[in-house]
Amino acid sequence: MFARWSVRRRMTVAALLSTLVGYFVTAVLITPLANSVLTGYRIEHAAGEARRVAAGVQRSAPDRMRPVTATEDVDLIQVVDDHGAVRQASPRLLGYPPLIRDTSTGEDNRLDTTVCTNRVPGVKCLIVVGYRVPVGSTFWTVYAYVPAVPWYISPLYVVAVLLAVLLLSAITAYVARTTVTRALRPVTAIKTELAEITATDLGRRVPPLPHRDELDDLARTVNQTLDRLEHAVQQERRFASDASHDLRTPLTAMRAQIEEAMLHPDEADWPRTAVALLSSLDRLQAIVTDLLTLAKLDAGAPGLGADVNLAELVEEELARRPPGKRVELNLRPVVVIGDPLRLTRLLANLLDNAERHAESTITVTVDERGGWGVLEILDDGAGIAPDQRENVFRRFTRLDASRNRDAGGTGLGLPIAREIATAHGGTLTVEDSDTGARFVLQIPRVSS
Repeated sequence: MFARWSVRRRMTVAALLSTLVGYFVTAVLITPLANSVLTGYRIEHAAGEARRVAAGVQRSAPDRMRPVTATEDVDLIQVVDDHGAVRQASPRLLGYPPLIRDTSTGEDNRLDTTVCTNRVPGVKCLIVVGYRVPVGSTFWTVYAYVPAVPWYISPLYVVAVLLAVLLLSAITAYVARTTVTRALRPVTAIKTELAEITATDLGRRVPPLPHRDELDDLARTVNQTLDRLEHAVQQERRFASDASHDLRTPLTAMRAQIEEAMLHPDEADWPRTAVALLSSLDRLQAIVTDLLTLAKLDAGAPGLGADVNLAELVEEELARRPPGKRVELNLRPVVVIGDPLRLTRLLANLLDNAERHAESTITVTVDERGGWGVLEILDDGAGIAPDQRENVFRRFTRLDASRNRDAGGTGLGLPIAREIATAHGGTLTVEDSDTGARFVLQIPRVSS
């Protein structure tokens, strides 16, 4: 049931219960203090009346003592002689025997104690303050009694405390509810705005908040997420458009070749047509294979983590490749952590790109830089303009004719290479060079 409650209701109930407990505990802790203060107040009043009566007794002759008068606060007073007889009493205690027979006092001739008796109607326990005074050659004791304060002080006090606890808890719960309602109002606005955002209207953003707090951080984070989402959707749309175009090209060529051959089937050179179709199929298969590789990389499919020697990887890949442009090697054994198959694919893509655009020579360098293994592939071709160096890593990107003399590329080789580098915690960039294009891969190496 509680799981289906709203945040506002949960916070209100939590505030109500916590304040109820807190105020109740506070009241319980304060009650002994209040009891002590009230008891001290009553003792002082009793002591004052006892001193007043004791002074009158000391000034008067035993047979000429004035009647004991009482006050509203202290109306229980007895004067007891040294034989334990009551010589004077307040009106309320006339005719009563001594309520206490304890005559021991301290150095100040004062007695402080408590006595419980059922002799006085309506009173169970009494606080006693007594003073011992000399009368002639004997000592009498003046006792002043006040009702003892019970632990709960009084029923009225208990009712007042309970009402105060309930009232304060209700006020706190109301304030908590109002505060949570106001605090969640921006969340409602964010939710409403997000609910209205559709795939065709990704440019909308949630409104900023006037105060820099956690909810403002949430709004800015939501807007940043929407920015990334809009960028990803736009990228996917461009990718889908470019992919459909690149897939349509070999399909259109194949269809044209077949239709041309079928117009004159007797005169058609079917072996030549088959070779042309196979060439288009090879391109189509290469595009589909690259798309599948990118899909796996985008999905975050884990690769094998193993120690890979970059220098050996370069030598093995060059040994498998058919003869082409001259390759100069500057290899130093550097071991990195990665997936050998994926790193081989990255190297093959970079070498394919260099093979297409080099004039005559490709230079491959393997070295280490700090905690990184570095692979550089440099061709002596026309190079890449600085403002186009990031564009070459966009999928299906085509630069000017000098970088596209060979139509065999799918436009996905370099994007795949960068995705592999990123998946290995490294980077793949185009850096400055005196001639041609210089691709630099940096990937964490194995600590020695």
